[in-house]
Amino acid sequence: MKRGLLLLALALVGCQVQDSQSTPATGTSEGTPAATTPGTTPGTTPETPTAGKRLSVAFVTNQIADFWKISEAGCITASKEFDMDVQVIMPPEATAVVQKQKVEDAIASGIQAIAISPLDADNQVEWLNSLADKMPLITHDSDAPGSKRLVYIGMDNYAAGRACGEILKQALPDGGQVLLCIGRLEQDNSRYRRQGVIDVLMGRDRTIQFYKDQPTGFDPVEEEIKGDKFTIVATVTDQGKPEVALQKAEDALVKYPELKGMAGLFEYNPPACYQALKKAGKLKQVALAGFDENDITLQAIKDGECAGTVVQNPYEYGYQSVKVLRELLNGNQQVIPESRYIDIAPRSITAANVDTYWEELKRLKGQ
Repeated sequence: MKRGLLLLALALVGCQVQDSQSTPATGTSEGTPAATTPGTTPGTTPETPTAGKRLSVAFVTNQIADFWKISEAGCITASKEFDMDVQVIMPPEATAVVQKQKVEDAIASGIQAIAISPLDADNQVEWLNSLADKMPLITHDSDAPGSKRLVYIGMDNYAAGRACGEILKQALPDGGQVLLCIGRLEQDNSRYRRQGVIDVLMGRDRTIQFYKDQPTGFDPVEEEIKGDKFTIVATVTDQGKPEVALQKAEDALVKYPELKGMAGLFEYNPPACYQALKKAGKLKQVALAGFDENDITLQAIKDGECAGTVVQNPYEYGYQSVKVLRELLNGNQQVIPESRYIDIAPRSITAANVDTYWEELKRLKGQ
């Protein structure tokens, strides 16, 4: 978000997702020597570049979402600034099978490095390792710490979950029953967001240093979690389908008539909860907190119908991923910090700062 507005405007011109959900973002300069992808030792970066071929990388998301459109803008800005080709790949289905297929297609097209948001980190380790054996591999948004990825670019999802929990806690000083809504729990970011919310509502004052001493266990999904003031009645998942998210939110409002709060932990979850609350006539009766910057969520915050949301910086996810992959392909191992984690800090958006943030977001989108 700190890039110049002129670059942002140029980056957004002609930015469209094709039917294949793979967008080539191409730099405009010519004649710059680039590197082919050399083989890599697992867990290491290329030592020397090979001149003669234009740099080409892939930025792979976990599904199609407005959130990723902002990342795409960051990728396009980087592709122009660094004079390289970037494929932005958004799988049309939020499944590991489809994600793998799209990545394999990109490899066949000649990409030399990959930045990916894994859909099922635990079960994708073997595949991710096979990719890391062929070319530089990094993760963004959601990590796969058990794999050979070189670095993770994103936010501390546990801390972000705690921030969401704090928003809900302030909205419900007397406590009550709370529903958690999320796409899936196979993703690394999902588990930690959920646990962060739970720990705040249960009054657990834990100090967690990301990637050093994360929670060693997670609260169960299939049963209630009771604390002194709050009860997590359920965690409902929708496998990345907004229509399922809406139906499950509607069903929960019937099943739990005493519900006092809802937390939507993926970008489309807060709007789904909002629509369910509106249909049930319970807006402002049930506190809502969320993640990300959907327009419905931001308008609800302005209208006093949503307590707040925790936003990431998807533009920087795209920009920094391309920048890091470029450095790795050029043999610069110093771009990888000792922690193997590049922090893109989140922010809490409430009624106090929603107008300023929304204007900033519109500028970023070129609106």
